[in-house]
Amino acid sequence: MKMLKVVLVAVLVFLFVNQGIVFAGEPAGEPSLGEKLVRQLWVDMSAQNIKAIEKYIAPGFQSVHEDGARGRMRQIDLIKGLNIKKYTLSNFKVTQDGPVVIVTYFVSVEETIDGKRLSAKPAARLSTWLKTDRGWQWIIHANLKPLQ
Repeated sequence: MKMLKVVLVAVLVFLFVNQGIVFAGEPAGEPSLGEKLVRQLWVDMSAQNIKAIEKYIAPGFQSVHEDGARGRMRQIDLIKGLNIKKYTLSNFKVTQDGPVVIVTYFVSVEETIDGKRLSAKPAARLSTWLKTDRGWQWIIHANLKPLQ
């Protein structure tokens, strides 16, 4: 329940950021830490590097997709079935408060979730990372792309 509250707060932050109400990002030029974390995640998902993902996906990880919430193992299973060939990441907005990094971005990718094909049109995503003794851990993900 606590993780669900964190996800809801993160989604609200995402909505505020994209409405221009709150924004604290990195200056143009070098990608921010948050952008680097998300880009590495996509490299690992595309390469099906599940071992790497298992190292940084937190034990208490939770995601939300249009079809419902997933915990760590269900998210890993979903990633195993993605078969990502080509994708484009854009419009990164990153906020960091101490050990927490919140990243919103858009992705254009053809993917299938639970047997349903999603549109390749750009869609919003939100990922949150927490700095721990094990390094940066992926703790929250929201896929705001509607299922067809």
